Order: sequence, then C-alpha cells, then structure tokens
Amino acid sequence: MKDYTQILRNKKISPSIQRIKILEFLDQHRTHPTVDEIFTSLIPIIPTLSKMTIYNTLKIFSAKGLIKSIPNSENVGHYDFNVSPHSHFKCRLCKKVYDIDVDLGVTIGTDIDGYKVDEYNLILEGVCKECNERIKK
Repeated sequence: MKDYTQILRNKKISPSIQRIKILEFLDQHRTHPTVDEIFTSLIPIIPTLSKMTIYNTLKIFSAKGLIKSIPNSENVGHYDFNVSPHSHFKCRLCKKVYDIDVDLGVTIGTDIDGYKVDEYNLILEGVCKECNERIKK
C-alpha cells in the first residue's frame, strides 16, 4: 500500500485527510475523473468535504507536479495521476477520457527550431470504441 502522506510530504504539501483521500482516489481511479466524480465518490467517506476543497487541492497537486490537469474545450477539468508524457483521447459522446499511445517523435528536452520542449499535451477527440459499438447496434 502506498504511503500517500509521505508522497504529499515529499512534494512539500501538508497532508490532511482530504488531501490524502483525494490523492488516493486519483491513484486508484486512473479514469481521468472530474471534480464532480471525485466529490460524489468521497462525500460518503468525508461528509464535510466541499467541491471548493477539491478544486483547491487539485490546484496545489497540479502546481507541485503531482498530477496533470487535462486541457479541454468544454471547461470541465479532468485530472490525471500519470504525469509522464502521454496522450489522451476524449470521446465526444460519453465524455470519457482515455490514455492513448501515440508516438509524436518528440521527447521532453527536444529542441525544435530553437523551441525547447518541456511538456506536451496531445488530445485527440472523436468517438471511443464503446460508443462506436453502441452506434453500430
């Protein structure tokens, strides 16, 4: 079992029960959850939890490099515990976000025409496998 308290301390984040549970949830649910999904799952465990606490916690986690916020065009944040460089696919029908393996031929630290790459975010959008199967039926 992971020591989430120590993970937070290593990132210079003061551990609280809310922060520990949010981090644990993100680690155990690698589905790119939204604030609403986190809230719905954790409110039975932490009845005093607020969405503002979740937003603030995710902002701290993101600033410290503990998680990634996945940019999108719908103003609904999805959060990823996997901070290594990788790409995402967002389904326009079910709104789920999936990790997807796409080789861009670019690595962190690469120099492209004088631009040094520190991070990249590739988000492909379309219809996922599950929704495609439903449409075909």
